[in-house]
This record gives sequence, C-alpha cells and structure tokens, in this order.
Amino acid sequence: MAGGQLQVLNALDVAKTQLYHFTAIVIAGMGFFTDAYDLFSISIVTRLLGRIYYTAPDAKSPGSLPINVNAAVTGVALCGTLAGQLFFGWLGDQLGRKKVYGLTLILMVVSSIASGLSFGHEATGVMTTLCFFRFWLGFGVGGDYPLSATIMSEYANKRTRGAFIAAVFAMQGFGILASGVLSLIVAAGFEHKYKPPAFSVDPAASLPPASDYIWRIILMFGGVPAALTFYWRMRMPETARYTALVANNAKQAAQDMSKVLQVDLEPEEEKLDKIVQDDRNHFGLFTWQFVRTYGIRLLGTTSTWFLLDIAFYSQNLFQKDLFTSIGWIPPAKQMSAIREVYKVARAQTLIALCGTVPGYWFTVAFIDVIGRFAIQMMGFFFMTVFMFALAIPYHHWQEKAHRIGFIVMYSLTFFFANFGPNATTFVVPAEVFPARLRSTCHGISAAAGKAGAIVGSFGFLYLSQDKNPALRDAGYPAGIGKKNSLIVLGVLSFLGMVFTLLVPEAKGKSLEEASGEAEDQDDGKVQPDA
Repeated sequence: MAGGQLQVLNALDVAKTQLYHFTAIVIAGMGFFTDAYDLFSISIVTRLLGRIYYTAPDAKSPGSLPINVNAAVTGVALCGTLAGQLFFGWLGDQLGRKKVYGLTLILMVVSSIASGLSFGHEATGVMTTLCFFRFWLGFGVGGDYPLSATIMSEYANKRTRGAFIAAVFAMQGFGILASGVLSLIVAAGFEHKYKPPAFSVDPAASLPPASDYIWRIILMFGGVPAALTFYWRMRMPETARYTALVANNAKQAAQDMSKVLQVDLEPEEEKLDKIVQDDRNHFGLFTWQFVRTYGIRLLGTTSTWFLLDIAFYSQNLFQKDLFTSIGWIPPAKQMSAIREVYKVARAQTLIALCGTVPGYWFTVAFIDVIGRFAIQMMGFFFMTVFMFALAIPYHHWQEKAHRIGFIVMYSLTFFFANFGPNATTFVVPAEVFPARLRSTCHGISAAAGKAGAIVGSFGFLYLSQDKNPALRDAGYPAGIGKKNSLIVLGVLSFLGMVFTLLVPEAKGKSLEEASGEAEDQDDGKVQPDA
C-alpha cells in the first residue's frame, strides 16, 4: 500500500487476542448457526411432512414427499442462498459491512419463524408458503457468508486471523447439534404424551394430529439464537478497513478502533490521501486490470468451493444406505411418525458428532499453524482417497459384516472435508482480495460453492440412481449407480487439489499483504497473478 500501512490497520494486525474478538465470533457466527440448523433439520422435517400431507387413505406404507415437492422444499433455500451471496456481497462493498449486516439477520429470523407458520391445511398451500419463506431464509443466510467472513477478517489480528474466521464458520457445528438435540427433545416429549403405535399396527393412530406442531417448532427455533444477537450486531462499529480504505474516512476509523482496542490512534489523513490517490486502488471488478491482478486467485477460490460443495452435499445421498445397513433407522412401516423423527435426528446427530463437528475445530486449531494451503490440499487428498476406498469395493461395504468399516470411512470423509476445504474455502476469499472488492469476491466464491451444492444435492440424486429398477428410488430414472457416482466424486475431489494450486497462502500476512494492496518493496507495484 503506497505510503505505508495506516496506524489503525497496523494496530488491528498486532493486537493481542481480546474479548472483542470472541464477541465478534459469536455475533458473526449466528448466521452460520442458522444455516446449519436449517440444513440439518429440513431432512427430518421433510419425512414428517410426507407422512402428514401425502399419506393416502388406506395406504399400505407411510406417505412421502413427491420428487418435485421434495426437491423444491430442500432446494429453494440453496437457490436463495446463492442469490443472497451475490447481492449482499456486492452491497457490503457499496454501503458498508455494518449497514447491510442487520438486514441479513432480520431476514433470517423472520423467515425462520415464518417457515413454521406456513399456512393452510392442504398440502399445496403448506408447501408453497414453506418454499416461499425458505427462499428468503436462504437469501438472508447467503448474505451472511461474505459479510461475516469479511467483518471477522477485518477485525482480526494477522497472527490468529485464520482461526477466528474458521471459528465463525465452525458455528455451523453448534447449529447441527442444536437441531439434533431440539428434535430429539421435541419428539420424545410428543411421543411420551401421545404414545402412537407403529404404522404397521395402526396407520391412523401412528400419526397423531399434534404431529403437525413438531415440524413447526423445530423450524421456528432456528431463528431464536440469531435474534438474541441482533442488539450486539447493531452495536458493532464499521470495520476500520472499510471506513478508511473504501469510505476514505481516516478520522472515523481511528475513533471507532480506539474504542474497540482501548488505545489512542492517530487519523493519519494525509497518509490515507496518498493511498486513495494511487491508481492501483481504483480499478473495479469488471476491468482488465482486475483480471490480470486477481483473476487467477478468483478462479482458484470459486472452482475449489464449487468442487468441494458438489462432493460435500452429495454425501448425504448415502446416509439412507448407511443408517439402514447398521439398523439405526428401521423401515418406515415399523415406526410411528414421531418415532421416525426421533430415530432420524439421533442418527444424524451421531454422524455429526463423529465426523462433521470435530473437523471444524481441527481447522480452527491448525489453520494458523500449518496454513490454509496445506489444510485444503490435505483435505481434498483424503476426500479423494476415501471416496475411492468407498467406491471400488462398494458392494463389500454393503455386507453386514463390514458395516463398521463403512461407518468409519464415511465419517472420515466428512472429517477431512471439514478439516480441509469446507473451512478453508470460506476463509481464503476473505483474505486475498482488496478491501473495496473483498465482500463482492467472497460472495462470488460462495455463490460458486452453492452452485456446486445444487449440483451435488440434485444432480447426483438422479445420477446415483441404480440401473436396476428394483434398487431405484420410486419415480426416478436410471442413473449410473452409487458406486460410479462415488468414483466421479473422487475425481472431482482430485480436481479440487489441482485448483488449490491457484490459491495463494495468507498465513501470517496482513490483509493488505495477502491481497496485494501493500506496496511491493522491490518496485512499488502490486504483483499480478498472471
């Protein structure tokens, strides 16, 4: 950065870890709590919705959501998230992180509560309103991706910045656990009160009318923790890097950070003027200079997140086989509607505890020790290994005698996704782009990831269908089967390793150094990617 780094930015870079860092993690992390809570709980809710609204009279098996309805209910939030990432990412650079931050939280809270209030008694009305509110829930969650990552990166010191950003993302783990625990408590309470028999014993009595409250309570609770942080989110000052480097207000940046850091800081308005006058700090996103300077790293952050989310979200397709093979979830006929909620919640919570949640915190612990590049490369490598290890002897793992090995392999795949690219793809885009475009570029990277999630959730839902009609899910066309799908996912994970080579390392650097805004000591020029 021409003229040297501003004192206020240097003070943030060298600040000791303080209470405000942890406060910022909790405040920023609530969006990810809500995101994970919703993603985790919707698979439980959709099973119950199928029983409530799609069980035909005199049916011999419990009802389930039609293919198109299930795709809409689960996929509309992903579409909303993608749109929100692009829109709020751009808006965060135009208006400021703080001004937009409260709006995303309001959207999440209102939409979470409204999802549980979806009106009507007929399937069409309930599903339509549920999809409407879930889109706006996703839209708010999407906005929290670039804003939370950018705010945390701009508040953190350079020594532990990676851990702090990763900790914000790791709040997803608490969302997963909260969803599972609440679902277990609600299901246990309703089961204790109504004691419904299994569907095979009495189809009508297996679905008490009060079951309609269960899914509403579960969905609505997701917005409560986020609502509790609204006051604190509104009290957070704008980040110094936006105020100084984008809004060009050195005095306000110094005042805000003096309160946060509890030190006296000089505005340094003359130094900021020199920075502002530098032509290198003016080019926009849709310019050749941006493509030349940041194009390769944007390709790296978007492609790796896209490939990661295809593999990560498609793994949910194999949970049904896993849970059935180890006997965690009996056939639907052998359970009441409420018992099915309990069983599914318990199974998913155990998988999360074994593989998903620990991976988040391993990343927090080691990201500033071994670096983003090493963790991401390692994660993609082991995902590739375990995908092929599951795929090549796929029928071997389906045998009852080998089911423990299947659980271990499956859990390790999730573990290394989270102790790997699922966390680092979130961290890196918040570090390697200039302040004036940081939120926008993070939003673009995250949107690429959600595009991959849509491919993984729905493209592979069809692709993984067996060629044998007897082994295929009802209503789906023939695909390439689960074994071949796992091979494809292994190849995509390998490609993730290749594209990781395009992503620069930001460990131990200030944001200005990592993004190329800092002046190169040799010739005073930003070093381009290509």
